[in-house]
Amino acid sequence: MWSLGRQWSAFSGSMDAAITESEAMVDVHRGSLRVYLGAAPGVGKTYAMLSEGHRRHERGNDIVIGFVETHGRTPIEALLDGLEVVTRRTGTANGIESGEMDVEAVIARAPSVALIDELAHTNVPGSRNFKRWQDIEEILAAGIDVVTTMNVQHLESLNDVVESITGIPQQETVPDAVVRRADQIELVDMSPEALRRRLAHGNVYSAEKIDAALTNYFRLGNLNALRELALLWVADRVDDALEKYRIEHDIDSPWPARERVLVALTGGPEGDALIRRGARIAQRAQGGQLLALHVSRSDGMADALPTTLAHQRALVESLSGTWHTVVGDDITSAILTFARGINASQIVLGASRRSRLSAAISPGVGREVVRDCGDIDVHIVTHEHAGRGRRRPPARGPPSRARLTAGWALAVAGPPLLGAVLYFHQGQQGLPNVLMLFLALTVGIALVGGLWPAIFAASASGLLANYWFTDPLHTWAINEPANVLAIIVLVSVAAAVSAVVDLAARRSRQAAHARTEADTLATLAGSVLQSDNAASALLEQVREMFNFSSAALLEHLASGSWAPHGHAGSNPPQSPEEADTTIPVGTGMVLALRGRPISAQDLRIATAMASQTGALIERDRLRAESRNNRQERERTAIRASLLAAVSHDLRTPLAGVKASVSSLRSDLYELTPADQADLLAGIEESADQLKALIDNLLDMSRLDAGAVVPRLAPVALDEVVPRALSAIPAGRVVIDVPETLPLVNADAGLLERAVANVVENAVRHAPDAEPVLVAAGYAGTSLVLRVADRGPGVPENKREDMFHAFQRLGDAPDGHGLGLGLAVARGFTEANGGTLDAEDTPGGGLTMVFNLKIVAEEWP
Repeated sequence: MWSLGRQWSAFSGSMDAAITESEAMVDVHRGSLRVYLGAAPGVGKTYAMLSEGHRRHERGNDIVIGFVETHGRTPIEALLDGLEVVTRRTGTANGIESGEMDVEAVIARAPSVALIDELAHTNVPGSRNFKRWQDIEEILAAGIDVVTTMNVQHLESLNDVVESITGIPQQETVPDAVVRRADQIELVDMSPEALRRRLAHGNVYSAEKIDAALTNYFRLGNLNALRELALLWVADRVDDALEKYRIEHDIDSPWPARERVLVALTGGPEGDALIRRGARIAQRAQGGQLLALHVSRSDGMADALPTTLAHQRALVESLSGTWHTVVGDDITSAILTFARGINASQIVLGASRRSRLSAAISPGVGREVVRDCGDIDVHIVTHEHAGRGRRRPPARGPPSRARLTAGWALAVAGPPLLGAVLYFHQGQQGLPNVLMLFLALTVGIALVGGLWPAIFAASASGLLANYWFTDPLHTWAINEPANVLAIIVLVSVAAAVSAVVDLAARRSRQAAHARTEADTLATLAGSVLQSDNAASALLEQVREMFNFSSAALLEHLASGSWAPHGHAGSNPPQSPEEADTTIPVGTGMVLALRGRPISAQDLRIATAMASQTGALIERDRLRAESRNNRQERERTAIRASLLAAVSHDLRTPLAGVKASVSSLRSDLYELTPADQADLLAGIEESADQLKALIDNLLDMSRLDAGAVVPRLAPVALDEVVPRALSAIPAGRVVIDVPETLPLVNADAGLLERAVANVVENAVRHAPDAEPVLVAAGYAGTSLVLRVADRGPGVPENKREDMFHAFQRLGDAPDGHGLGLGLAVARGFTEANGGTLDAEDTPGGGLTMVFNLKIVAEEWP
């Protein structure tokens, strides 16, 4: 017995390894891959592939069909004529013999182009490879061009998204890396309405499958969602190709293929106005994107409050924009580098809040961006805080090159100049004053240039004080012991104060760095937690924040090769050797970064994030397993409930029908007309039971598939209720539904079925002597319909369970019905925009309460 689980385990372990290994074999003769991508079956992918084959054949190319599945479609079968078809290899799966592509035969035939359908197909056991895309990799490595097809739902990254839309898990998937590496990807598009018409005409599936397909997978909403997924995925690939081309050709200037508006934010009070202005600019262009950027200084120098940045980020996301943070000391360079990296077409900046004096001394970020922006449009937006001045943060960073140079200049020139000034005013200054002034100079030098210039200045001050101001003058000798002590104290105190000032600056820098790292990690964590794919979100944030061209998470396989577990950016590294920086991530995984060397401080932040990546990947894996296990438990419970119910509720009426028919056909007994009438009545009653059970099953499947689309219209409740009770025996129900009630907005057919199911359930549990009451009345802007019985009632903690499929009171194995009636009734009621709930009947029993919306014009 072939084990799918073991085969899949081996496949998942070697999936990306096959890609990497095949890349190692790639040479200049590797074949090209063209993929026809469709949003759903039936859009015309195979037709387009075969048509392309005929066009190339007419141009003289050697074309063969490696594998095409016609599905009995006449137009596809007609296109097979005139093209050579490679004989299939036979295989057996689950006892069924089927044909598979013969990879060896295709490679031995060595055509210039091979047409191979269904890229995501899983091969039968015993095949050369587990998946067809692996077959195609071998054919490409042999130098043969391949044209293939696939649907968007088979992309590995979209598997869970497609399942949430359609409710159908996709068993056959293709790694995104395989499709992204294709030389050409062509979208085969068709409007959902046209595809449904094609399906209804029998051009996609056989006649017996059309109704089920139209009401399930091929619902209009499903097709629109799948089409959007396909368009967005292909659009992203176009963006990747454009970015790759610009990088390969060293094109720094933006190509505004799509309007991208970048709003640069300082965290100041003008941020809200800038964000809204940027959003308005982006909305003027079809498909415009809004991006907000905050540059975080690596030295922690920032005057933006975290609460302000959090508020502005929330505002950006509420306007359908994206928030980005980068680390950089040169604000202008960081803004322009990021803008060119995302191919921004416009930049929005706020008018400077600096005073006129500050603006006169240095140009400021706004002017520098305008000067260096190139082809990017820049908007300088005025605001009420412009020109009013801004509080500058204290200089807490390490001495810059300019400050260090100034510190040494002061250390070399300051003591002699101060000494000269004091020497010419020697009569006015005593030695203590001279020493205090030298000490003040040393402390000032420490604030400017740091510890070592201050130490040099302290030593020079001591020597000059001795030479010029202690007896005997102009010699290095000192007569008075007190003067010796004073000079020693000067040098010692100056050195100590310099050390303390330098230590305080270091501690301040460390605190600032810690704050910067904490803010950066918080930003990254927020983006990761908001993303469905934590690993991919983290990689994109790390790449963007530190200005790398690409980042990849690589897993070391047992074969010795490296497989990408996720990537961000263009041309990501496929192995640690191709990266500029690698950071270990758990066991057997590394974070590979490409684009520039990374600083020690940035490395600390990246390492902190990388250490969490393994946990995030494990979390995603456990979540997926938990979701699959939960779905499997639910399916198992439903199957068990269905089998338990079917074993009795379908068998009993069938047995009654068979017994009655056998009696009518038997020659052993002579039946009177009355006997025959009784038997026929029994057959009719059993058939009615079967019809009711099957109707509920079909209705439940429609509700689960989301195929119930109500046709809402004004409906009179006094007309719907009698029709719903037509099958109830006379005397079992009392109706109190006045004709004067306003109309409700509902689908009459669905509402009738819901009321009928609820009343039938009430009659079934009510005593024969106690009729069920069906009454209606007002409740604000709603109409309330109550179905009250005097039966045993249901405990409050069990009432919600009644509305679940295959639930019967007490779950009695000999209960009547499949336990679908109330589930169907609630589903139909909610489809009509109403609610259905249960409450106690005063005096004993259960009351089912419908709340239905009154037509607006009918409100009393």
